[in-house]
Amino acid sequence: MTCTPKAGLQPRTPFVLAVAGAVLTCCLSASAAVPPPVAVPALDASVTAVPTAKLGRSWHTGCPVPPSGLRLIRMNHWGFDGKVHPGELVVGQQAVAPLLQVFGRAFQAHFPIRQMRVMAEFDGDDVAAMAADNTSAFNCRSVTGDPGEVSQHSYGDAVDINTLENPYVDVNEVVYPSAGAAFLDRNRHDQGMIHQGDAISTAMREVGWQWGGHWSPPDYQHFSANGRAIAAGPGRLKSVH
Repeated sequence: MTCTPKAGLQPRTPFVLAVAGAVLTCCLSASAAVPPPVAVPALDASVTAVPTAKLGRSWHTGCPVPPSGLRLIRMNHWGFDGKVHPGELVVGQQAVAPLLQVFGRAFQAHFPIRQMRVMAEFDGDDVAAMAADNTSAFNCRSVTGDPGEVSQHSYGDAVDINTLENPYVDVNEVVYPSAGAAFLDRNRHDQGMIHQGDAISTAMREVGWQWGGHWSPPDYQHFSANGRAIAAGPGRLKSVH
């Protein structure tokens, strides 16, 4: 069967067809060789007012900071599995900028965080949150192990990081969480542990926050804006865990 070209079109010779095919194959090969763009992991932080559900039992009437003075930070963090995970942190409005800087540095350094969930998910139970190796900030409560004092976390300018690997020792020498007792040996360098000079402690020092790891008894998980203690008074605190 012979095909007759339409008026105005020239018949394709074998040579022309061969060249066209080669050009098409080359172009297809070149485009196939270009890898698709790879998404670069990022902190990807956002800051909003705190929905009531994200406060839950972590806030109640009589707390020193009203909900309007708190902010919800949603941001990514590296996990113990080497992957990026979403996290949430409720903090005082004044703590947003320094903590974004700190966790930004931690993210760049691939510092692992087990999980970062708001305290509402633990009904404000500090012991339960520590046992779950949770990283959190605001929680209007008394000091764990010293119920006569109000925690600095009630102001939203204190944060606990990787609570299992960085245990807290209360005034009665009780270790929280109990499974964290093995990590009182600070010669260990398990992932998630905080040490002087690492990404977390360095970034905290740069924003002026102080580390409970220097206290006696120590609180290795704890960082706060005002240090170990502040003056007593109406709406003020004496203790800082």
